[in-house]
Amino acid sequence: MITLPAADGTFYDHVPRDPVTWAKPSGPPTSRVAFAAAHVVADPLGDNSPGAPAVVDWDSTLAFRRHLWSYGLGVAEAMDTAQRGMGLDWATTRELVRRSAAEAAHLGTRIAAGAGTDHTDATTLDDVVRAYTEQLDVVQDAGAQAIVMASRDLARLATTPADYRHVYDRILPRTDAPVILHWLGPVFDPALTGYWGSTDVDEATTAFLDLVHHHADRVDGVKVSLLDADHEKSLRADLPTGVRLYTGDDFAYPDLVKGDGAHHSDALLGIFAAIAPAASAALQALDRGDEAAYDAAFAPTLPLARHVFGPPTYYYKTGIAFVSWLSGLQPGFSMVAGLQSARALPHLVKTYVLADAAGLLPDPDLAAHRVSTLLDVYGVAR
Repeated sequence: MITLPAADGTFYDHVPRDPVTWAKPSGPPTSRVAFAAAHVVADPLGDNSPGAPAVVDWDSTLAFRRHLWSYGLGVAEAMDTAQRGMGLDWATTRELVRRSAAEAAHLGTRIAAGAGTDHTDATTLDDVVRAYTEQLDVVQDAGAQAIVMASRDLARLATTPADYRHVYDRILPRTDAPVILHWLGPVFDPALTGYWGSTDVDEATTAFLDLVHHHADRVDGVKVSLLDADHEKSLRADLPTGVRLYTGDDFAYPDLVKGDGAHHSDALLGIFAAIAPAASAALQALDRGDEAAYDAAFAPTLPLARHVFGPPTYYYKTGIAFVSWLSGLQPGFSMVAGLQSARALPHLVKTYVLADAAGLLPDPDLAAHRVSTLLDVYGVAR
């Protein structure tokens, strides 16, 4: 039992549940493609203050990826979950992609990695093309599938849908293999407001679909993170045959991945990094046609996901790292750029309670001890 503070300042006793035994699959799911977007583990002795180059605990970072692969999930590397644009500089990103891709090749597992434009200060659209090309070369040379990330530079410089086409029409034909296109909404990154040339979602969707249809042979799938399930269902029905919709909706993934009988979404989700055992169990159940077991595995994870990705949503990375620490998957709760401070203590306490309720903490005693230690650090008398 552990005594925890409630949001109103009172205290209550929490009794951790018994650990859940989650079966590991013999390989990836067959009915869906599923990626977990992974975070990086900071070196606690490194200068990971805001604005400083990231210092990564490489052993723990790669061990976390092996944890994800062991549950049959692919790893989506160097995405926003890994703090691209929020503390992870390009030099460290490049090293991360190379190390993770080498580990994936050694294990024979799947990896995709983000290519963006965050290593240079672009002043023209052609600068954006060159920046994308440089990062795509790094990702492809490492042996990872490329994820073409939304670009803050492009969002800043582009004024019309034609400006976006100017860039994407040049970079997509240069790719070695079909890529994943990423549409990251402003709830995840306000700097991407108006992406694809309009703040009107319908207009932006039209421009996006025109691009995908034109380059369908170069697009494996689209990863959409707008947190709008109805929009996603409409969009996936309008995609070219063979182009996947990788859901980025961390609020409605069980329904979207299950599908409606006519269409379904595959998955590329940050929350899968925190719920890997349950996500794996759900997908294994879907493979054998057991929707009841699918629902039972995913349902307890939804309150956790909706809390971790609550506003301001772009700080969800803190919750992912926190659950990893509670689960014993990393030695400390520290993040590059000091982002462990981005969520208040009551938010973290609720994260612990919800992760415990979902059966995601393999050693409940360790998790309770770590939460108790955190309360001590914050000076919470109880």
